[in-house]
Amino acid sequence: MLWVMSQDKQSLMNVKDVTVKGKSIEGFIENSFLDQWKKTLGKYESKERALEILGEIFKKIEESNGVYVTYTMPIK
Repeated sequence: MLWVMSQDKQSLMNVKDVTVKGKSIEGFIENSFLDQWKKTLGKYESKERALEILGEIFKKIEESNGVYVTYTMPIK
């Protein structure tokens, strides 16, 4: 289970899927069996930076020994 604090520190979300869309990183959150929605987790200066952050999230998940993984989106 991945918990992500948004870049603006206004949201803490249990994220099912993380995707880079241009310069933004979006998290997909599942509310129920048929209802899904997405939220922007952070916006960065370039797509390359967004991809670096996606790599950091992957590394954090990979290194995790527990069921819960937490990640705070960087400001820049």
